[in-house]
Amino acid sequence: MEFELEGPVVEWRGPAPFYFLQVSHEDSEDLKEAAKGVEYWGQVPVLVRLGDVEFRTALFPREGRYLVPLKVAVRRAAGVEPGQTVRLRLDVVRSA
Repeated sequence: MEFELEGPVVEWRGPAPFYFLQVSHEDSEDLKEAAKGVEYWGQVPVLVRLGDVEFRTALFPREGRYLVPLKVAVRRAAGVEPGQTVRLRLDVVRSA
C-alpha cells in the first residue's frame, strides 16, 4: 500500500543529531494498520521516494506517531534541510 506523506524535517539529538520526517498522527494510524504482521519491535520496513531519491529504511514509533529517518546522503541528494516541510511517498514492505 502506497502512502503520500507531508511533514516537517525534525532533529532528534542523541550522541549525534539524527533527522526525520515527522508523520502526522492520522497518517501514523493508517500506517500502523497497513503494517500489521510486518512490523518488528515497533518499526515498520518501508521503501521511500523523496523527489528523485529512493531508499529503504524503517519507520520509528515515537510519541504516538512514526518518524521517517532521513540520512545525510538522502537529504543532500534531495536538497532537504532541517526544519523544511517535505512530501514523500512510501510503501510498506516485507523487510528494510
